[in-house]
Amino acid sequence: MLLQLNNVFKWVNSGGQRIFLLKDINLKIEEGEFISIMGPSGSGKSTLLNVIGMLDGFDEGEYHFLEDSVHTLKEKDRAKLYKEYIGFVFQSYHLLDELTVKENLEMPLLYKKIKGSERKAMVADMLDRFNIVGKKDLFPAQLSGGQQQLVGVARALISSPKLILADEPTGNLNSKQGEEIMDLFKQLNNEGVTIIQVTHSEINAKYGSRIINLLDGRMI
Repeated sequence: MLLQLNNVFKWVNSGGQRIFLLKDINLKIEEGEFISIMGPSGSGKSTLLNVIGMLDGFDEGEYHFLEDSVHTLKEKDRAKLYKEYIGFVFQSYHLLDELTVKENLEMPLLYKKIKGSERKAMVADMLDRFNIVGKKDLFPAQLSGGQQQLVGVARALISSPKLILADEPTGNLNSKQGEEIMDLFKQLNNEGVTIIQVTHSEINAKYGSRIINLLDGRMI
């Protein structure tokens, strides 16, 4: 078992009322699964992904990841777990504007304390794999949306995470680039990486082995 959510609720208080973002989520994910989360806008898809990715807390319930009870961990231990095992591909890239493409790719490796020469080799490999060698000294603002998305995907993959979380990973790509990214995910999944993607696309969802449908914060 890679992770398990038991009776997870998340809410915000508004005008004295609880607005539920997630309602009673029970979810087990085995290592090596490829899961698609679907549902209309506002159904809680990104919230669920952020909870799984330990970027968001929740108000009630339990979350077990490998041997750890995430709900009992301190913030810094959660961050450590996340950096060790999880790669995140955001729809809005989250690249660091003041760093070049090369430096953006290097960031996750610095967290993992990987030596300089090894870092260089890993970055070169990713630049090559994504056909962005020529862009390595550019800053995010100098790239197109599609190129920024490719850098975002490369950064998520560079430290060989156990789990990849992807929020609309092909949202800003043309169909050919989108297909390439999905094929890459499929290939990684075949190599044993667990993938959870949020998607509106029926085509992308078919790459997964299981679809989770959300409506108003509930699994249906």
